[in-house]
Amino acid sequence: MTLAARLAWNQRESAMQVLVNTDHHITGSESVTARVEGIVHDAMDRFGERVTRVEVHLNDVNGAKLGDRDKRCMMEARLSGLKPIAVSHQAPTLLEAIDAAADKLQRAVDRVIGKLRATEVRGAPDAQIASLEELQALEQAESNADARRR
Repeated sequence: MTLAARLAWNQRESAMQVLVNTDHHITGSESVTARVEGIVHDAMDRFGERVTRVEVHLNDVNGAKLGDRDKRCMMEARLSGLKPIAVSHQAPTLLEAIDAAADKLQRAVDRVIGKLRATEVRGAPDAQIASLEELQALEQAESNADARRR
């Protein structure tokens, strides 16, 4: 990513921080960090200010050995006012692991926010909502009871 593109990205960037950590088998260069930040921002943009920080941990599971699921990406999203949400994915390449973990994180955050919206929308049942006339009658009955006690 060029410097001009990075500056333009930072201007449209929300308050979300992306922290990238690597183990000693993976070289944490600026290009890797920029690539991870771009993938995470693309996945989390739709949630706006709700996601405050995403921590990304990149690991080489087998070290110097080769294997089918050699690279692991763990992502943890911090949502304002909620517990962190963590996902991970193992894949043959680092890019596949990052992409799949970002997809999993997007689905997990979407699920948590969807559950919150469902409980917020759900209000008191109509049977529990008093009309204005019922409230006025209740107030009148309370004031009459107070007057009788005196």
